Amino acid sequence: MSDERDRPDSTDDDAREAAQYVRTPDERAADALNAGGPAARGRGAAERVEAERVEAERRRRTVIVAVAAVAVIAVVAVLLILRARKGAEPAAEEKEAAVVSVKVAKAERAPIAAQVSALGTIFPRDTAQVSPKISAQIKQMPLWKNRVVRAGEVIAVLEANDLRAQRGEAAAALNEARASERSTVTGTIPQNTATDEKALRDARAAVDNARRTYERRLALYNAGGISKKDLEASQLDLTRAENELRLAEANVSLRTKSLNPNDRAQAAARVGQAEQHVGALDAQLGYSTVRAPISGVVIDQALYEGSFIASGTTLVTIADTTEVIVKAPFADTVAAQLKTGDAATVQPTDLPGEQMTGQVTLISRAVDPASRTVEVWVTLGNGAGRLRVNGAAQVTVAANAKSDSVVVPASAVTLEASNGDEGTVMVVDDASVAHETKVRVGIRAGDKTEILSGLEGGETVVVEGNFSLPDGTKVEVSEGDDEEKGAEKKSDEEKKSGDEEKGGGKEKSNDNAGKGDASKKGDEK
Repeated sequence: MSDERDRPDSTDDDAREAAQYVRTPDERAADALNAGGPAARGRGAAERVEAERVEAERRRRTVIVAVAAVAVIAVVAVLLILRARKGAEPAAEEKEAAVVSVKVAKAERAPIAAQVSALGTIFPRDTAQVSPKISAQIKQMPLWKNRVVRAGEVIAVLEANDLRAQRGEAAAALNEARASERSTVTGTIPQNTATDEKALRDARAAVDNARRTYERRLALYNAGGISKKDLEASQLDLTRAENELRLAEANVSLRTKSLNPNDRAQAAARVGQAEQHVGALDAQLGYSTVRAPISGVVIDQALYEGSFIASGTTLVTIADTTEVIVKAPFADTVAAQLKTGDAATVQPTDLPGEQMTGQVTLISRAVDPASRTVEVWVTLGNGAGRLRVNGAAQVTVAANAKSDSVVVPASAVTLEASNGDEGTVMVVDDASVAHETKVRVGIRAGDKTEILSGLEGGETVVVEGNFSLPDGTKVEVSEGDDEEKGAEKKSDEEKKSGDEEKGGGKEKSNDNAGKGDASKKGDEK
């Protein structure tokens, strides 16, 4: 019986053990704590708190890792999208920039010259400052400034009454000197002199008569008309007449030689002196009329009618402006490249847009030590008188001219430096592809540039759109085609206009053909 009483207890223990195996860990821990008493319950609470803390930390780390993963995925996605967009944009640009529209020109062989400029001053070809040679009051003189005068034209008439009086006195003295000379030469006894002169004239007449008689008798003798005796008598008469002539000439000569030679010289000197005095006064009277030495324009008038002018004082200034000389100072290094005959253009500062052509006529052999410049003269016509004397003008001379060089537009060359002589040119081939070509430039004249190396002439070069154009770019010459079409259109219009003018001329000719004779005469006039 004791065994049976004890059997239910063992059954309850087994049930409790089985229940422990099916309880949760927390319940088992609680049971252990309950079984262990207060100390065990305290340790269990601490372990539970620690477990909860570890679990919260694990959950926080899991959340952080998840958020970081999501952020990384988002960043990667954004980068991939941006990369895809950037890759698409260059592709689109390359697609759009596959053909570039440019303007081209031909590299030609043509003459070229360097253009050098300097500011010059305009001078007349010839200038004359008119001054009187005597001092007197201006009797007659009009206003001459800005008027055209001819060489020899009277500019002014000076008062000369005193000179005329002196000239009359000198003429009287001349007559007196001549009379004194005649008295000295002819001798002191006029009657003897007259007799000798008469004898000389008679002797000359007798010789002439005897010679004619002898010539007639000689002809008769040759014809057999007279004897030889008659001929010899005539010859004797001729000889006697000649001897009488020699005697008369000797008498006159002896009378002249018998006078004092010094007296004759003094008389001749007095006559010459009187003549020189009269000539000097005639010249003075001539100086009272002031005439223009050259033809030109009076650019300055210093004195006017009624003023007193001293000899040597400038009365008017005359300038020949039909041809002018522009004197310009060029640097000595530039002047070394110039030569006489070079073409030059002149642009007056007071005539904007006006351009005249001339040539270099003189290059000074001296250099200004202060400015290191050389004076160069450019001569040009001024028949219209548009250029003003002492005005300013810009002189441009073509220096270092070359007749056959490779020339391209200046815009076609991209220089490595603004003052350098090396650069690049984009050359377009037959496939419309632009290729970068290294060149060396020479003369630069306005919108033209000489190519010393790199081009041979005849190449097609890009003149617009060549900046930053990559090598090997496909180009399209659209503007050039438009210009060619425009030129052809303009040519067709001009041709059509010419045909219409011809037709109108024919109609007008037909109308004129129907007019009367009076109309024809009017047309001829």
